[in-house]
Amino acid sequence: MTLKIGDTAPDFEANTTQGKIKFHDWIGDHWAILFSHPKDFTPVCTTELGYMAKLQPEFDKRNTKIIGLSVDPVDKHSGWAKDIEETQGAKVTYPMIGDDEYKVSKAYGMLPAEASGDPAKRTAADNQTVRNVFIIGPDKKIKLILVYPMSVGRNFDEVLRVLDALQLTAKHKVSTPVNWKNGDDVIIAGSVSNDDAKTIYPQGWKEPKPYIRIVPQPR
Repeated sequence: MTLKIGDTAPDFEANTTQGKIKFHDWIGDHWAILFSHPKDFTPVCTTELGYMAKLQPEFDKRNTKIIGLSVDPVDKHSGWAKDIEETQGAKVTYPMIGDDEYKVSKAYGMLPAEASGDPAKRTAADNQTVRNVFIIGPDKKIKLILVYPMSVGRNFDEVLRVLDALQLTAKHKVSTPVNWKNGDDVIIAGSVSNDDAKTIYPQGWKEPKPYIRIVPQPR
């Protein structure tokens, strides 16, 4: 199954380190970030889970829940969490999905339909496609998909930046330019006519070209 931006995120029931969840119910009226890992006790992923634990207060401020996934059973996650806290200096308090039957990984297109067998006998290389990030909106639609290779740690500061942009553009008819950061100028969306833009932005805008209309970030 190939998921695209704008698709409804597949719903599922799964066991997590914080009990059983039904994914859409768990999201509720929040935004959500689902980030997946090929195997417990892998070095790159250990650094990632620790950094996400440090960033969790920032996601909380943005009405965003975070949840991890590994193609291992839940009972292994608790041991891994201890290693993460010891080596990364941050305690993981967000839930981790145990996807030992590969149901979530298959539903999200991260493992092929024929994947099977004991997860303990699978290596990280067997599961290397499970290195994804999904940002999901309160409407349960997928807003962002990132896929990383095994050897490259993910930039979760960038995920936070994109989340800010997604939440801003969901509320206002604007787009964000290259390397935009929260507080920077934005671009009036192309779907907004000049007449409508004059009503929304009576102070006017900078226009280096007719198709580039720059205004301060709406508050």
